[in-house]
Amino acid sequence: MLYDGGGIGVFALFGLLPILINLVIIIFVVYFIVKAIKFMEMKQKLDQEKNEKIDQLIQLIHQKKNDNI
Repeated sequence: MLYDGGGIGVFALFGLLPILINLVIIIFVVYFIVKAIKFMEMKQKLDQEKNEKIDQLIQLIHQKKNDNI
């Protein structure tokens, strides 16, 4: 017999399997979304810093150009 009488039957375990798979998928999707949001926030911050440095370089180039005239 497939049922041992003292615990959960084999068929009951198979019944829980789709629920567990869906739960794992949902957890993975939430984890991925959180990581993607954190990555985008960090990328935005680094891009802003890069743009500020480029602006500073442009200003220095214009200053040197004006000093040489």
